[in-house]
Amino acid sequence: MVTVADLGHGQKGIIKEFSENVLPIKLLELGCLPGNTIELVQIAPLKDPIYVNVNGSHIAIRRSLAKQIEIDIQEDPKAI
Repeated sequence: MVTVADLGHGQKGIIKEFSENVLPIKLLELGCLPGNTIELVQIAPLKDPIYVNVNGSHIAIRRSLAKQIEIDIQEDPKAI
């Protein structure tokens, strides 16, 4: 299972699924929903929290929460 916590800097993924009782309502309202793209923007110096871009919203989330959000990693077409 690949999660948001597994993303590298600048890497993107498509949110697959998560347990509905795990995410706070605020994240759902900001677009953290299955099918949306999520991109890792920055990691804090002590590795927690992580800063992501979801649906145009920049959000800081704890690594423990990021480990609960399953994703499919998007391949970078420039890397091929």
